[in-house]
Amino acid sequence: MAEPTTDRRLLRGEETRRAVLRRAVEIASVEGLEALSIGRLATDLGLSKSGVFAGFGSKEELQLATVRAARRIFADAVVAPVADTPPGLVHARALCESWLAYSRARIFPGGCFFYEVTAEFDARPGAIRDALATCAREWHETVTAALAEARATGGLRPDTDLGDLAFALVSVLETANSQAVLHEEDTPYQRAERLLLRLLRAEATDPADPALA
Repeated sequence: MAEPTTDRRLLRGEETRRAVLRRAVEIASVEGLEALSIGRLATDLGLSKSGVFAGFGSKEELQLATVRAARRIFADAVVAPVADTPPGLVHARALCESWLAYSRARIFPGGCFFYEVTAEFDARPGAIRDALATCAREWHETVTAALAEARATGGLRPDTDLGDLAFALVSVLETANSQAVLHEEDTPYQRAERLLLRLLRAEATDPADPALA
């Protein structure tokens, strides 16, 4: 009888951890990672503090686990839906539009989770900043890789600076998120959609490419 009992306890522990992290990413996307606490999460979810603490052990580990959870949610919401899009300008555009849809849909209540929490830790050395920096690099590399495919397949000019273009595209996305959340309106997303096309057309081999129509 020991094994089934142990299995049930492990299952409950995993369910508790998932529930805590779901609530943690919601809070952090609006108030930041520093707003997280074992006590608050226990109260919000009707759990014991000891039960929540057992799943993480410290506030920093809770914050790091929250970043990891947000990374998985982001990948599922932004990258996975367009993974099968043919390589080229179609894929590069689809990736950017998928990011806008993620922010627009408020997958995280505060808009883009990473935009919110990076401002807290970008000047604070430590494990949390390192984790956030890794997530930021992964996203930039994903965008850059999509642009590299577009250049390799002839959609972008051979002399296109992929790093500059990726930087510009991501900047437009993040600004749209910030302004849309701040003003509670859709206009920033509409502007971003137009600007993304302009940026891609400016570097396209054929500005009239159907992928950019």
